[in-house]
This record gives sequence, C-alpha cells and structure tokens, in this order.
Amino acid sequence: MPNPRLAPDDLLPLDRRHVWHPYASPATPAPVYPVLSARGVRLQLADGRELIDGTSSWWSAVHGYNHPLLNAAAQAQLAAMSNVMFGGLTHPAAVKLCALLARLTPGDLERVFLCDSGSVAVEIAIKMALQFWQAQGRADKHKLLTVRGGYHGDTFMAMSVCDPVEGMHQLFSGVLAQQYFAPRPAPRFGEPCTDEHIAELRHLLATHADIAALILEPIVQAAGGMWFYSADYLRRARELCDEFGVLLICDEIATGFGRTGALFACDHAGISPDILCVGKALTGGYLSLAATLCRERVTAGICEGGGALMHGPTFMGNPLACAIACASVELLISQPWQREVQRIEALLQRELEAARGLPGVRDVRVLGAIGVIEMNEVVDVARAQEEFVQRGLWVRPFGRLIYTMPPFIIDDADLTAVARGMVAVAAQARA
Repeated sequence: MPNPRLAPDDLLPLDRRHVWHPYASPATPAPVYPVLSARGVRLQLADGRELIDGTSSWWSAVHGYNHPLLNAAAQAQLAAMSNVMFGGLTHPAAVKLCALLARLTPGDLERVFLCDSGSVAVEIAIKMALQFWQAQGRADKHKLLTVRGGYHGDTFMAMSVCDPVEGMHQLFSGVLAQQYFAPRPAPRFGEPCTDEHIAELRHLLATHADIAALILEPIVQAAGGMWFYSADYLRRARELCDEFGVLLICDEIATGFGRTGALFACDHAGISPDILCVGKALTGGYLSLAATLCRERVTAGICEGGGALMHGPTFMGNPLACAIACASVELLISQPWQREVQRIEALLQRELEAARGLPGVRDVRVLGAIGVIEMNEVVDVARAQEEFVQRGLWVRPFGRLIYTMPPFIIDDADLTAVARGMVAVAAQARA
C-alpha cells in the first residue's frame, strides 16, 4: 500500500496505473495534484505548495477544512459507533438530523429519507413521485418534465432529466428513459417572468397527462451551466404544478444551506416543493450524505399503496455522517452565514466585473457565494488548472465556465486572489 506522504514522483506513477479519476480517461491522463492535508480554505500539496480552495470540494466544504467542531462531532460519534443498519433500527444522530431538516426546509416537508449521495437522492425523489401516482391508481403518470440546461446526477433516472444535448450523458441517450424538456428559463435572477417565458412549460403540462412530476434546480442550474434564473419563474412553475396536478421536485443539492444567499433557493420564490433533495454541504464536505424530503401528502399517498418506499441503501442513515451533518447544519445556522454570503457576493461582483469586456468572455454573473465567468469557447481545463495552481489557487473550470463557489469562511484577501486569478485566466484563454 503506498504511503500517502510519498513524494509526488513516487505517488503519481501509482495513481496513473491504478486510479480512475472522475470525468477523465486513463488513456490520456490529465494532471492531478497530490494533497496531503487541508485546513481552513487551504490545500497543502505534497510538493509543499499551498492552494486557496475556490471550489469547496465540489461545493460542499462550506465551513472549510478541519473544522474543530465538526472534527469533535466525528470523534464523539466514532466513540459510540460508526455505523449500524437502518432497517429495523434507529439511532439519535439520524433522528436528530431528520427533525432538524424538517424544521429548516421550506414549507411542510415533514418526512425525510436519508441516502448516500445527491444522485441517489434524485433517484429516490423520482421513485416517490412514481409510487405516489401508482398508489392513486394513476400508473399512467410515469414521465418526468424538466427544463433544458439542468443537471441532476450521474445515475440512470437522474441522467434522463439532465440536459440531453449540452449535458454530459449523450453516450447513454439510446438507453435512458425519455422525458419531456421545456426551454431553459429565460429571465435572469431579479427579472420578472412573463406568460411567454412560461408558455412552453404550460403547454407541455396541458398536453401530456402522463407527467408525474416537474423536477427543477431552483434558481441556479449548477453543473448544467451555472445559470441564475428568475425567482418569479420558479413561483409560476409551482402554480402550474398545482393547476395541472403534477408534483414538484426541487433539487437543492448544490444550492441548499445558504449558497445562493437564502438558506434554500426555494426561499427566494417563497415556495415549497412536494419533494426536496439536499446533499453536498449537508455534512460540510466531510462525508457523503444526502436526503430526500417530502410533504405529508406524498407520504400518505404512497402509504395508500402499501406504504413501503422501495429503496434501502446499505449505509442509509450512517451515524457518523448524520452526527457530522447535525454539527454542520447547527454550526451554519448559529452564525451570521447570510452576512458572510452577502460579503462574498459583493466582493465577487466588484472583482469579476473586470472580465466583462475581455475578448472571448460571453457573460459575468454572480449570485450569493457563486461567481461565474462564461467564455464563448470551451476552456482548456488542463492549461487553466496549471495556471491557477501556479497562482496558488484551486479553481477548476468546466465547459465554457470559469467559476468559484468558495467556502463561506474565506476572507477578503483570499477571495480577492481567487477572483483576480479567474479574470487573469479568462484573459489568457484566447492568448
């Protein structure tokens, strides 16, 4: 077994031989950077360099790394038990977490199904919707409606509601379930939603009686393009679901727990979905954990058909993950998180504006603790990554996007370095 403190020259050959990294081909390996430790907002590389983390470990480490309160929660739970099956058993950490989520999430989402990851949370939400309608004698309602530009995960039903053209899953298009797609929401965040903006969504709902649920990423379409859309659109979508008797699923895996400036993105529109998915920041980036919540109407409807939701992950309700999640959520709400996100938003708006007039830049947009420079062309990720690392930054572009979703604890000096690095890399993208 390799020693994790091996020098990069020893570690990387083993990585290239045995490790398959996400969204990467071992046949043409992209550069990877060995990390030995992390604390606060900094990653310590094996070669001694330090990087300011501008991505929060794929948007999850909102408190930064090695937080003493989260470490203490993990250690205390380890002293009791790290895992126990959730079928037929329960434990304090899971019960406390479910009650906490039911209290904090929008509306009357009273029932919580714990699971392993965001993609699985979406799969469970879809199962809930389909079982609900089956129990009502409406097995014909088995299709999903969504909007273009979305991303909901890499498992099969989740892939079926990701953007079929601009998404990452064209390879599987021939075997995925076929769903309905409305245009991407056109009005930007802060703009009104007109009848014309919502017309195609209304038309699809009116003409397809087999739609079980509409699934949306509220306000922010994240991995599908970092598009920020009108809260009014989300509010009107909720109204259309009620009008046509369709469930609304909101995927807040990326947006939940303060990222957009509201505790949940649904709060911007003052709406509550029938089913809600959360994950990522749920444990502060410590362990993989997600949850799917639903209204009592959905719970009761499923129970009419026998009561059992047909899903049961081996590590469902893992005590260690649940204990850390409780500590992470309590830490967040005990602090002035909204003020910190507003601070991040103001600084990103000020610093990223310098990119707006650069050649090759299509758009610059900021919402909450999310800052985006959108290019006209696809970014050379390996080249951009190396440039960021040389600047002491960890920012990972994808597609046409150079973006940051930093930990909420990042200070102004580090955030300024991230933002100015993004502008510099955008300026060099066409060089």
